[in-house]
Amino acid sequence: MSATDAVPQADTHHKALRINLDNRWYGSFAEIGAGQEVVRWFFRVGGAAGTVAKSMSAYDMQVSDAIYGTAKRYVSRERLQAMLDHEQALNIERLAETRGDTTSFFAFANTVVARSFKGGNECHGWLGVKFQAHPRDEASQILIHVRMLDESAEQQQEALGIVGVNLLHGAFFLHHEPEKIVEGLLDSLGTRRIEVNVIEFSGIEFRAVDNRLMALKLVQLGLSGAAMFGPNGGVLQPGEVLHKHAILVERGSFRPVTHVNMDMMRCAREKFTADPANKDKPVLELMELTMRNLLAERADVDRRDFLARADLMCACGMTVMITDYFRYYRLAAYLQTFTHERVGIVMGVPSLVEIFEEKYYADLPGGILESFGRLFKNDLKLYVYPLRQHEQDTLSTIENIKVNTSLSKLYGYLADRGSFVHLDNFNAGCLHIFSRDVLARIAAHDDAWEQMVPPAVAELIKKRGFFGCTRPRE
Repeated sequence: MSATDAVPQADTHHKALRINLDNRWYGSFAEIGAGQEVVRWFFRVGGAAGTVAKSMSAYDMQVSDAIYGTAKRYVSRERLQAMLDHEQALNIERLAETRGDTTSFFAFANTVVARSFKGGNECHGWLGVKFQAHPRDEASQILIHVRMLDESAEQQQEALGIVGVNLLHGAFFLHHEPEKIVEGLLDSLGTRRIEVNVIEFSGIEFRAVDNRLMALKLVQLGLSGAAMFGPNGGVLQPGEVLHKHAILVERGSFRPVTHVNMDMMRCAREKFTADPANKDKPVLELMELTMRNLLAERADVDRRDFLARADLMCACGMTVMITDYFRYYRLAAYLQTFTHERVGIVMGVPSLVEIFEEKYYADLPGGILESFGRLFKNDLKLYVYPLRQHEQDTLSTIENIKVNTSLSKLYGYLADRGSFVHLDNFNAGCLHIFSRDVLARIAAHDDAWEQMVPPAVAELIKKRGFFGCTRPRE
């Protein structure tokens, strides 16, 4: 056992010391915006001469631009990448000839805005490490985006230093087990202090990593309330995407996406954009899948099944969000963290009935009234799609559904104030379509299912064999 292996790894002090005592790793630290919080740990624990080639903070914007080039935003993925590329290139240029055969070079960087003197600003940042897993190796890289939740700048800086050490320790000693890197990011911290809402692995060591799976891992572990994917399947930073947009979000299981799901969004979009409050406002449409539904469907999350659903939503050109918010008011609060524009939630009649079930709010001091008070503030509206399970059934809408008698006056009050919007512009030809029937037809090799979903969805299900789709043997 080596000296470094003998060092305990339970806390930040020991993690930093383990890195310092391992002579494989040598590199530079460039930190902008919240001081030299990460590198400070390596100086504090001793032995930093074996790890730190350079430490710097190009705090002035003109100085930063002179070194790394101009950027639209200083706290951004673009700026972080420029810092990592520049510093790692300098490491190799200056040091590879003399010690490149025995040393794995790295560049750590962050660009962060902590609590300002006046307060009230968004406290977040990008952190990353670009490193060689072995001497003379091609580069590997990990980027993360964090939101700092502590009240004071001092506490935020402390948390930033800890998560930076955790990131470096994971990169150096756990790069062969990327999920363990994710699991260790908040060691000695907690989800009340830091939220990690983006993680991105790239390079030679992580060539087999699916970053969407890692984003899902963040939500599973509670490190983030939500993860987002663009129509191209790429991982998005929620704050950048949601910022200053009016938001229309449809929740569902989407197993699979059907014509009904797409018609619900179309109908809601027409009503939402016709609202004078949303005139000329950029509108972001989201399809949202809650982790709690996934957990309810099976004891453990089948992440490949989740990715199948995400792929199908992306194939329809949608932006996808995966959250840990079972209650609608928590979903609304999360979205309203990033925008002051209107938020609309798209749902079917069964979901509207379900949110009037008092059993879901037994743990809230104010019960269902507290839940609705939180949900409908900021003039949030529910856009409700009708239901007709059988052709002979009466159409169920917000006008004729029944809720518990004790809540009927509350329902009437919310309806009268315009909190529910009836989607009367529906396509009647879609009402008979249910996801459960699509799955049953797929299992029975009944090709009629293909007419129940968008063409891009049918093609992808068949191509990848989603949901057990196979062709019967001749």
